[in-house]
Amino acid sequence: MTSRSCRRAWGIGLLMVVVVCWSPLPDVSGAPVARVGAAGVALELDGADWWPSGFDAYQLATDWAVNTGCGAMVDLDDYFGSLPPKSLTRFDLFAQLAIDKNTGSLAFGPMDKVFAAAARHDQLVLPVLAAGDGACESGQLKQRDWYVSGWRTEIAAGGMTFEQWMRTAIRRWKNSPALAGWELVGEPEPSICTDESCAWQTRLCPPDSAMVLRSFFDSAGGRAHRLGGDGLVWSGLAGGGQCGTAGPEYQFVGASRGLDVLDYHDYGSDGVPLPGDQWNGLAERIRQARAVGKPLVVNEIGQNAGSCTSLEQRAADFRRKVDGQRKAGTAAALFWAFVPDPRGEQCTYDIGPDDPTFDLVGVLTSAPG
Repeated sequence: MTSRSCRRAWGIGLLMVVVVCWSPLPDVSGAPVARVGAAGVALELDGADWWPSGFDAYQLATDWAVNTGCGAMVDLDDYFGSLPPKSLTRFDLFAQLAIDKNTGSLAFGPMDKVFAAAARHDQLVLPVLAAGDGACESGQLKQRDWYVSGWRTEIAAGGMTFEQWMRTAIRRWKNSPALAGWELVGEPEPSICTDESCAWQTRLCPPDSAMVLRSFFDSAGGRAHRLGGDGLVWSGLAGGGQCGTAGPEYQFVGASRGLDVLDYHDYGSDGVPLPGDQWNGLAERIRQARAVGKPLVVNEIGQNAGSCTSLEQRAADFRRKVDGQRKAGTAAALFWAFVPDPRGEQCTYDIGPDDPTFDLVGVLTSAPG
């Protein structure tokens, strides 16, 4: 699930001048040291078993003095310091957030601060390089042609294609001790809009959608591997039967040589460990991940609370859900979504700084496998 909006673009020629004039990239000479690895269907950290928990905190790179932002600003040391060591946080590392809104030049400072703060607190982060629905980017869904060739040819924020942004990001942060890998696109699906609203109910799903996604991950994931050495590539798939990954298509796409970790997003089944049906449910996705020998992480677990349910009840439902998922064979659990300014008077997915889910993350992170 995503929520965001924005856009600006610059020409390639200008971009090259900007890059030359901006502060130099960190020294990334030599092979990167990837702390996070995959051992069959499990994750490892520094060579030891690792079953992480944490949050989706998409707005960590927001800095209203520099970029157009994506949500509210977060005190990074407060956030990472409130988590147990070696937790996992997934956040947006979009090209749009690397643009100085005042000058149009590249400004990596807010993103650098996320990696630095995570490292100071012995935390791991999973950056997402683009949004399938275009949120906090152009606001437009990435359709079939984008996955076929547009990721290499379409100019977006900063005058860059997605391929150029992926190269820029991986080269800059691949040696960070906080890096858990790369998620190329959040919730990718190669559907086609049929009207201006592009509502999911009216989109077309071409018959070659699974092959399109598989080819995209073979190419883009392979490119990420070459750029980032041993860094893992996470699929970002929602896993609920979306275009290109319905039923057995999920396993076909997940078998891509460009992917190391498979994903599932869990909404609408409060307290139920293994939601969904026999074709697209979590139990089937776990089976398919085992069949291709890769970890399956539930990296978005969302449940409304606030005016509709107490925070304590939500945390209890989360605990029941994740305990069952872990026993069934999942490799991680992240909760949607941390925000510094939760709307307690409304019924939302917001998880604020004082939410009891933080205590749950502590329990899950320290619990034996």
